Amino acid sequence: MEHRPRLHPYDEVTPPLPIPVPHRWNAVLWVLFGLVPPAIAVADEPATTKLPCYAVLVVLTLGFASVALFPGNRVLRPHAYLGVLVLGLGTMGWLMGSGAALFVVTLPQFWIYAAGPAASITLSGLAAAAMVVGIAAGQGPHARLLSGNVVFTLVGYAVSVLFGLLVRHLVAGSDEREARLTAELRAARTVLAETIERRAAAEERERLAREIHDTLAQGFASIIVLAEAARSGLAADPDRSAQQLTSIEQTARENLAEARILVGSAQAERSGPGSLTQTLGRVLDRFAEDTGITVDAELPDVVCDQPPRIALLRCLQESLANVRKHAGAGTVGVLLATHPHGIELEITDDGRGFDVAASIGFGLDGMRRRLAELGGELTVTSSLGDGTRVHALVPAHALH
Repeated sequence: MEHRPRLHPYDEVTPPLPIPVPHRWNAVLWVLFGLVPPAIAVADEPATTKLPCYAVLVVLTLGFASVALFPGNRVLRPHAYLGVLVLGLGTMGWLMGSGAALFVVTLPQFWIYAAGPAASITLSGLAAAAMVVGIAAGQGPHARLLSGNVVFTLVGYAVSVLFGLLVRHLVAGSDEREARLTAELRAARTVLAETIERRAAAEERERLAREIHDTLAQGFASIIVLAEAARSGLAADPDRSAQQLTSIEQTARENLAEARILVGSAQAERSGPGSLTQTLGRVLDRFAEDTGITVDAELPDVVCDQPPRIALLRCLQESLANVRKHAGAGTVGVLLATHPHGIELEITDDGRGFDVAASIGFGLDGMRRRLAELGGELTVTSSLGDGTRVHALVPAHALH
């Protein structure tokens, strides 16, 4: 197995990082007001002064380029460069007998590339001391203790410490606010995700409740009614009872198929356009056969996709179940009609009627929701003693 040497964090291969805009401006200002003026100032000096100054300026330029202009390919580490910078500033002070301006323009680098405030203050303090010592040595034994360059260097260092600490404090406060806002945003996202999850679960429970009510519950209610009728007619009309038992078996099989679909053990039918007329006709035939109620139906040939077909089928099934359980009707009328604006299904009965405003049943609400999902609407009209009219509309845009 090949063993690879462990990389130092500064040696890790990383893609080049973009240089922040403030750092670019610092580089431009440092070159224009830090490096260029000393280079011009020593241009007329003897070679013994000019050449060493140029050499120091070149070393500082290359070191700065390593850490500032090529952050992804550093030759010098930041603290190593700052150490070179301290020595370079002291050397320039000694060679020129001045250099306070170069020192002041260079101070931001100690706050940009040092590891923290303490390192920034320490390294910039060493640079100030090196500059003061260099200036004093360069001016000779008769130099004043507090010359203009020395005072300017010390004042610049003090101001840089105060300004640097202030900026650090502002940045730390901004980072704290950013961290707090980030935490609040994450908490809000968590709450939103939990809310969406709970809402999705509630909607799924509601959908299952509606499906169970429209399929299994109605099927079981039909089985109970048929079983009671078959039991009471065994002696008097065995043929009729046998027919009712057959209906019970068929309804039970249909309920079993619906239950398998609901629990996912069988794939729900995903058919394309089909005959709405045939679908409704089968339900009406079963209803008339099981209840003996007269059905007067007008069902022209209508073809539509599965979702509107299922929605209208459930509306018919729920309406017939209400007729069977509550209306006491002798006749049921069913009218299916197509119009440019959509399909209309109307179910009427001559039963006892009911107060629509006082109705709190799950069935009517389920029908309204099914139609609303397709952009349709349900209208129920009834009054005590005058029968009931159920009108379902599916708009044309939902049919295909």
